[in-house]
Amino acid sequence: MTAHQARKRFGQNFLVDLGVVDAIVRAIAPQPKDLMIEIGPGLSALTAPLLDHLEKLTAIEIDRDLAARLRQRFSADRLAVIEADALQVDFTQFGQGLRIVGNLPYNISSPLLFALVDCADLVCDQHFMLQREVVDRMVAEPGSSEYSRLSVMLQYRYQIYKLFDVAPEAFDPPPRVTSAIVRMIPKGAERLRAQDDKLFATVVQRAFSQRRKMLRGVLGEWTTLIPWEKLGVLPTWRAEQVSVTGFVGIADALYGSGIRA
Repeated sequence: MTAHQARKRFGQNFLVDLGVVDAIVRAIAPQPKDLMIEIGPGLSALTAPLLDHLEKLTAIEIDRDLAARLRQRFSADRLAVIEADALQVDFTQFGQGLRIVGNLPYNISSPLLFALVDCADLVCDQHFMLQREVVDRMVAEPGSSEYSRLSVMLQYRYQIYKLFDVAPEAFDPPPRVTSAIVRMIPKGAERLRAQDDKLFATVVQRAFSQRRKMLRGVLGEWTTLIPWEKLGVLPTWRAEQVSVTGFVGIADALYGSGIRA
């Protein structure tokens, strides 16, 4: 089988460090009956060791050449290959109790993370390799420079844990940045929820649209509808100072005043 040339348009950087592969598989801890979906299996660095523990695995691969390689290497009864863009895949088709894993291309990581929120109720956990900068934003606390819309929207829906860094040398070709492994566990029915998820998302997006502006400036006409003191939030704060709970409070106050997304 001829060597595969990494394609920039797909953001391909193939994991080749077996020690890192082993650490990732141990972190995922696959069990035989798991309903696992791998996004971007590439040259199957993770696929093969995952299948050592699983009865069956589903892989989503956008590159038709790599998809063909996967079908050639693994039997269809062990590996189901879906040749598609993960951003276009309806994950609800796979059922409930999903475990999603993958070395996500940097160019689609944030859009894909947001897209997967819609099926979080079907997911047990997610383990992803991402750019370290993205993972740092995912786990960032209010008040830090990394805290962002991504932080709020994902922490609203998941418990998120940064597991460990992965150096560029673990890949071929090596990326220009350090990567990191993140674990995401969807929060259950007892989680804090806004009265209107869409309005909550709109408030967060608007608040972070101009990070340097105070909330009273960026939220405009909504400012007078928000009981700032009751929420423990100041109108002179910037978005990066507001916790997830604070944003839920703002959204609920607006909802109670008749504002809709």
